[in-house]
Amino acid sequence: MDLESLADRMSSRASKYDVSGDFPEEDFDDLRAAGLLGLMVPRRLGGGGASFAEYTDVAMRLGSGAGATALIFNMHASVTGALAHIPEELVRQFGAPESFAASRDRVLQAAAGGALYAVAMSERGIGSRLSKVRTSYERTDSGFRITGAKTFVSGAGHADAYLVAARDSTSEGPRISYFLVPSGSGVEVRPAWDALGMRATASHDLHLHAEVGEDALLGGIEGTALLLAQVMPQWLVASYAAVYVGVAKAVLRHGAEHLNERGLQRLPMVRARMGRADTQVAAAELVVRNAARLVTEDPGSPETNRWVWRAKLAAGDTAAEVAFSVLEAAGASAMRRGHPLERLYRDARCGALQPATSDVCADWLGACAMGDDPDEVARW
Repeated sequence: MDLESLADRMSSRASKYDVSGDFPEEDFDDLRAAGLLGLMVPRRLGGGGASFAEYTDVAMRLGSGAGATALIFNMHASVTGALAHIPEELVRQFGAPESFAASRDRVLQAAAGGALYAVAMSERGIGSRLSKVRTSYERTDSGFRITGAKTFVSGAGHADAYLVAARDSTSEGPRISYFLVPSGSGVEVRPAWDALGMRATASHDLHLHAEVGEDALLGGIEGTALLLAQVMPQWLVASYAAVYVGVAKAVLRHGAEHLNERGLQRLPMVRARMGRADTQVAAAELVVRNAARLVTEDPGSPETNRWVWRAKLAAGDTAAEVAFSVLEAAGASAMRRGHPLERLYRDARCGALQPATSDVCADWLGACAMGDDPDEVARW
């Protein structure tokens, strides 16, 4: 099945899952059948061996079909992509043990076989700020004990394992590590997701009282989460961007259909709104694709990271602005529940709110523009 056909199938089911708020099972059946859960996995392990630029193209197309499904897929790709693309020199710099490569390959190979991973980073009251996480871990004779609660866990209850950010309970400073915690014993999903938009992401709460082995520690070394957020921000910042450009493209498509059906395309003001919207979406897409190209060709450089933050800001704000303008042009009939523009308006509004929020992105970029170090202020 090609990506366009897959996106069309997802689009045809998006309203159903939005109304029920259920996890989009059929969409993920299609994603598995297409081998897309292994998109970021190296070819030697049975995956697609995709670059960040290739991921961006896929996420954009999926986002144009069903934004909620594309967001869950983004979280999975954030785990597999970060593992597959972490530079070997960075691994050595961190002092990862020799067992890291084998552990990483097992995780990636499982994804190529259809395993789904979710991200459990945010917490109530602190959002996605890694340095403030309260979920803690402590060493045991056989590995680690992880205790805490997470929120906004997209795909909760349907993932095979969760990427959990946790704080060393014995450290005074923010020593934050990542663990890949299998679903099952010690992992409780508490239904809590009833949101304005992206309703089908099943972003429920996760409560953890889990015992995991040594190999659950991602990278094999503690305290690397904050550093990774600075040197590889694309998976925390720009991977969302492609999804929201896809959502904005869906707004243009459904908006044009609605306006043409009602003869509203003859009105100059309506055409002007669509012309501006088209230009905004095209501009945001160029920013996102340029960021993706730079991540692929020159990951971690200051210029690349600057474009990463631009991509998230441009995509989040553009999706919200275009959805509002096109919905207004379409008129009151497009506000009815079940109309694609009503759902897309709610989904698009979420882009600027997801980490890093538009305000955080703009502040980071503003510091750069004025010659300051944007990382002097803790963003995570």
